[in-house]
Amino acid sequence: MKHAILSLSLACAALGCAAAPIVPPMVTIPAGVFTMGSTEPTIGDGSHNPGERPTRNVRIAAFRMAQYETTVAEFRRFVESTGHQTQAQCWEFARGEGARLADVKWDAPAHAPSDHHPVMCVTWEDATAYTAWLARQTGRKFRLPGEAEWEYAARAGSTTKYPSGDAPERLCEFANMKDRRFRAAAKRDFGLDMLVTDCDDGAEYTTTVGMYPANAFGLHDVMGNVAEWVADCQHPDYKGAPSDGAAWTRDCEVEGDYFITRGGTYSSSRQVLRSAARGHGGRTNASSLGEGFRIAEDIAGCTGKCAEPDAGFVAALALAQGQERDRRAKVAR
Repeated sequence: MKHAILSLSLACAALGCAAAPIVPPMVTIPAGVFTMGSTEPTIGDGSHNPGERPTRNVRIAAFRMAQYETTVAEFRRFVESTGHQTQAQCWEFARGEGARLADVKWDAPAHAPSDHHPVMCVTWEDATAYTAWLARQTGRKFRLPGEAEWEYAARAGSTTKYPSGDAPERLCEFANMKDRRFRAAAKRDFGLDMLVTDCDDGAEYTTTVGMYPANAFGLHDVMGNVAEWVADCQHPDYKGAPSDGAAWTRDCEVEGDYFITRGGTYSSSRQVLRSAARGHGGRTNASSLGEGFRIAEDIAGCTGKCAEPDAGFVAALALAQGQERDRRAKVAR
């Protein structure tokens, strides 16, 4: 199937045609009210990890969210169709340096091991351009989720530290994170010796999307794998934030042109994998450490066919997930 998709892409490129977008499986997130934020102590200097206070009640209207993080295959279809140019450099781990800005892009084999891994080395601008293109091509109201929508969807009714509960030792059952397997790989490949949570999630770096149980709303990988860009720009805390779930895009922090990321990555500690934890990145920052994204959709005006994902994508992803489960089973034996 992969060779057939590749041949079709090459033929389409030769003829100058625009490939149809891949519409992923979407989950309907019900309307509700939740308490956003936490009383956890601020991490770092308080600006690079924006405060999670004051906690407040936020009312969320029903919307849709992608069941999985946006994959390499989906983003490649966008690039092939539009000729979109991403940043020519991307942050990556490096031996002897910790991390460096390297001359690699989103499709470098090291950062895009398969079509079904989450895309990374993409900026907030890339993610926004992707959702705008997908909306134009389908006539549907695709966009990045707002930060409040993201936290509400990630919590899925939970009030615990993590969507899976309060026990950090269980995180490896639900998230691809900074665990024993990552530590061994980082030491082997980059000479890095890191403190990690004492568990094993089955993956060294990023992995095929959907390999861990979904949360109560049906979303996979809301914690770990890649951090997810949201629509909101950075503010130092929640003072003055909207209480209706709308993205907060005005009066951004004077520090710079930063936007919020949520959910943590394959290299994130358990503190970053909390439902309320906030990260950030520059508008044009591309990283394999690493930022990706997940799409959202307004429900209004979209019925019937809007519930139907791309059948070929769903089948190919199911096959990839099965192969990854088989690989993990063999390693475990």
